[in-house]
Amino acid sequence: MSEKNLDFDKIISRKNTRSLKYDFAVKRGMPEDVLPLWVADMDFETSSYIQEALIERAKHGIFGYSEVQTPYFEIVCDWMKRHHDWDIQEEWLVKTPGVVFALAMAVKAFTNYGDGVLLQLPVYYPFSEVIRDNGRKVISNDLYLGDDNRYHIDFVDFEKKITEENIKLFFLCNPHNPVGRVWTEAELSRLGDICVKHGVIVVSDEIHQDFVFQGKHHVFANLRKDFENISITCTSPSKTFNLASMMMSNIFIPNPELKLEFQKQLDASGTSQLGIMGLVACETAYSKGEEWYQAMYAYVAENIRFVKQYVTENLPDVTMINTEGTYLVWLDFRNTGLTVDELENLIIHKAKLWLDSGRIFGKCGEGFQRINTACPKNILKEALDRIRNALL
Repeated sequence: MSEKNLDFDKIISRKNTRSLKYDFAVKRGMPEDVLPLWVADMDFETSSYIQEALIERAKHGIFGYSEVQTPYFEIVCDWMKRHHDWDIQEEWLVKTPGVVFALAMAVKAFTNYGDGVLLQLPVYYPFSEVIRDNGRKVISNDLYLGDDNRYHIDFVDFEKKITEENIKLFFLCNPHNPVGRVWTEAELSRLGDICVKHGVIVVSDEIHQDFVFQGKHHVFANLRKDFENISITCTSPSKTFNLASMMMSNIFIPNPELKLEFQKQLDASGTSQLGIMGLVACETAYSKGEEWYQAMYAYVAENIRFVKQYVTENLPDVTMINTEGTYLVWLDFRNTGLTVDELENLIIHKAKLWLDSGRIFGKCGEGFQRINTACPKNILKEALDRIRNALL
């Protein structure tokens, strides 16, 4: 048996499959005929090994309460060691129905109503949502765009916000969505030193850890023992293997006291075992998905290079922010002279595209658009052609 799903140029219709990306345009306030490159899932078939494992499990026909044992952990452990040089322990593992759910549980576990939670805008918008929806305050250490076309951290402001707002919890996005930064060891160490100094717990969302095209992914908790002690590391095969609807994530909490508080919130939420299909998919992805992953990674890397070349040659007033990690490209339209509302109208109604507007990532994202490159190259080219024609 060999990997069968390696044709990433293949265009597969996702219409009428209950796809959030393709079937909910009108319900989400978009024209029915928009081309969607917004939400972060792929338009690629996942590994054929995963497909076959799910089919085989479905044939059993009984879907009672299910759980995994040590072999599952060993498979996850092997992936983390091979790809990220991280030695994890089985007792650290907590499984949750998604990373965003884990973020919400951390807010409940480690802060009180009215507390501030620190993040770094522009950032993945559910970060802000789970903070506000749980009655906490969003406190931002805004990233800034440097002359090198990369975003950077204002460390003085970072520490100032922690002390002034009495911060107990920080959401780190590593690699960063949407700005595409892969934080260096030096940057993460400086953040970690400040958090250790002030007793701040770090929830590190590392769901995009397998998409690093420049630099190296550093697991925050793996840099130093004192960082490990304050860390909740959120991982999942969902981005890497296009399994978002499987609703499963692997969360690692080395500090037993933090793990206990986190687990209490999981119990209070009524969460226990996850769905069997998500567990089967994760185990198969990490044990048999390497060939598919490497081929997909190379295809996405080429797509990102293609976008860079296209923007440079055809969109003179648009800048593509340097994409070090994730398969999400951050495009800067501010030099077009369009207002935020005019840009929205151009993208949605003139170009007929559904992208993620920069404004949803925070005020400092206004004038930007996030575009998903994990799709067949012809679809990506069509989207870029539409932007070019709309700007003429």
